[in-house]
Amino acid sequence: MTRGTTEEEKRVDGHVGGAVDLETLGRAVKEAQYRHHRALDTRLAAVGTTLAQWDALRAIGRSPGASAHELAVATFQGDQSFGTLAGRLAAQHLVERRPGHGRRIEHHLTEAGERILEAGRAVAVEVLATSFAPLDEDERVTLLGLLRRLGVDGGALS
Repeated sequence: MTRGTTEEEKRVDGHVGGAVDLETLGRAVKEAQYRHHRALDTRLAAVGTTLAQWDALRAIGRSPGASAHELAVATFQGDQSFGTLAGRLAAQHLVERRPGHGRRIEHHLTEAGERILEAGRAVAVEVLATSFAPLDEDERVTLLGLLRRLGVDGGALS
């Protein structure tokens, strides 16, 4: 005698009534991000930085001279949080903060900051290669396209 699948069992599997359960989908995206963050934070410690610090260095490296607000947006942080982080990076001599036009403070990497950025990049490539290894190249292209579509066309969520 076979027993039918309950709605709760379908929800755990991610399908309810033939459709993908959106809570399950959202959680799967969050789980993947959480695994990336944990692995990156752990491995970046070996090169003397954290994920938040390395991400800030990466943003500054991509946009030398950017303001704290621009960098906060690029790193998904609030202005105050990024300002505090930038202060720590400056105290570690990884970033220089220079006066810009008006009240603007521009951010630039120091040589030490560039070294940490590059060391962190090698770690990130290794961690992400391992994480995405189960997907072939076509699947990676599809995933990137879908995630970009959500980011650009996902609409206002707030």
